[in-house]
Amino acid sequence: MRFTVLGSGSTGNAVLISSENTNVLVDAGMSAREILRRLGEVGIPHDRLDGILITHEHGDHAGGLRVLMASVDCPVFISRPTEDSYYDTRAGGQNGDSESSKRRAALKDRTVEIESTREFRIGDIDFEPFSVPHDAADNFGFAAKKDGVKVATLMDFGHMTDLIKEKLAGCDAIVVESNHSRDMLRACSVYTWDLKQRIMSRTGHLSNEDLSDWLQNDFDGTARHVVLAHLSQRANEPHLARLMAETALQMRSPLFRAETKITISHHKQPTEWIGF
Repeated sequence: MRFTVLGSGSTGNAVLISSENTNVLVDAGMSAREILRRLGEVGIPHDRLDGILITHEHGDHAGGLRVLMASVDCPVFISRPTEDSYYDTRAGGQNGDSESSKRRAALKDRTVEIESTREFRIGDIDFEPFSVPHDAADNFGFAAKKDGVKVATLMDFGHMTDLIKEKLAGCDAIVVESNHSRDMLRACSVYTWDLKQRIMSRTGHLSNEDLSDWLQNDFDGTARHVVLAHLSQRANEPHLARLMAETALQMRSPLFRAETKITISHHKQPTEWIGF
């Protein structure tokens, strides 16, 4: 099994998880054209997608889905509350031409309902969904498993719950949010105070500081790769996020050293493939 983060940030998110026979796209937050271009860039033709997982309905995770469905021939795995919220858009239109109507038509007979408490399989990869705290209808993280390899992806969550810590145990790789620096967020002149409060809330986004605390104190050290995702382009800096994560790993107890490589994802280009 291997994976690449096709792109991640405030402008859009998508992760590709692959085995020799199966390719699964987690989220479709960039434009359909950009997703197709990046699939080609990493060597996976769009007609070889076996499934699309949608973690939640927010535009930076599902905004490209409707148009993408015209170019791919695979089902969309999505929970019922997320699907309902995806259709519930205020974008206008008349005579059946509203954005909501277009979304319903694009996904008609092409969805598979998933639940946070039920595992499912796409091709030869097993997926274990789990709930994460975010101000969306039904936000999920996923652990992908095949032949004893386990890769977790989770973004858009406000704090580390006991459930998340449990699901991240025993992973070989983790794609995890490191959204903002608390100080940079407070000082950001572009964001309103209400937006800052939302981001910093327990159902908002995980900070560099929160991730570092987990890496130092609760991370089991199993994962050889941790990819930092969903970095804010206005309230974070890639070198700072990496430094804080690497420092946290170095500050672990000598009895629990972790030989973990930190990789930064980018909103403009895919990461290198990480394989097992």
